[in-house]
Amino acid sequence: MHYHQKNKLRIYTIICFLFAFIMIAQNTKDLIGKWDLEVNINGKLFPSWLQVKQSGTKALVGYFVAHNGSVRPISEIFFHNGIIDFSIPPQFDGYNDMHFQGVLSEGILKGFILSSEGGSHSFSGFPAPKLNRNTEVKWGKANSIFNGNNLEGWHSSDEKKMNQWEAIDGMLKNPKSGVNLISDKTYDDFKLHVEVRYPKGSNSGIYLRGRYEVQVEDNYGNDPESILFGGIYGFLTPNQMAAKPAGEWQVFDITLIGRRVSIIANEKPIIIDQIIPGITGGALDSKEALPGPIMLQGDHGIVEYRNIYIQQPKETKP
Repeated sequence: MHYHQKNKLRIYTIICFLFAFIMIAQNTKDLIGKWDLEVNINGKLFPSWLQVKQSGTKALVGYFVAHNGSVRPISEIFFHNGIIDFSIPPQFDGYNDMHFQGVLSEGILKGFILSSEGGSHSFSGFPAPKLNRNTEVKWGKANSIFNGNNLEGWHSSDEKKMNQWEAIDGMLKNPKSGVNLISDKTYDDFKLHVEVRYPKGSNSGIYLRGRYEVQVEDNYGNDPESILFGGIYGFLTPNQMAAKPAGEWQVFDITLIGRRVSIIANEKPIIIDQIIPGITGGALDSKEALPGPIMLQGDHGIVEYRNIYIQQPKETKP
């Protein structure tokens, strides 16, 4: 029997075993919605995300975000007696379909993912928070979160790797691909001002709360897409391509209130009060109810940042 088939059979056996202990099987309506997931990959937890939607009167469809890549559509989700089951084609890793099987019981989703590379990984998931907020916010003063002189207030995304970031002439410089840079402080709702410059063909990203990536990439002259400059990666498409040519400073003003985001890029409103459905690939975690840091992507190419300021609601201490 093929290795992938053996793993799939093993997962199905485990799910059936778990199902034997379910006292209350939940209805389809209990599954519909958004789920924040944690996946155990080789002993380390990685964030993931799932949305289940009803199509017509009976069919279930959805969207899935792995720990990397962008959101992927699910053409059909099977759900019966508390067991959820679906497969989706590989995106960047492996050659086989990814297979997802789990049990929904008492509001908790647990099961196993058979990855496109053949590995079997356990997961657990909880309903994602709504993050509803009063959008009438009185903002405090803008505070710099980069002192222009050194990396104080920031840390590496991987302490085992060399941090290639440098602070030179009032700029955070990423001279080569390496680790991401994360603010020590965490934030809930905020207004963020940041300026970024990159050479031709380079790629970076600004992660809001460490979970939602605003794409930063050399896309001058392209049509707008959710995975290109100014988009919330894979989810929200800008209304226009606002990128200047590579080598020029790109200016972002981003407002995040709950799930609602507005982005002004180079003085052009490109995303206006839109809802971010869930975490994007590369997120630090899937704990959406909690504040999170600002993360600057440094593992995709050369990039420079400067003039990084945050405003928080007046009732929140900076």
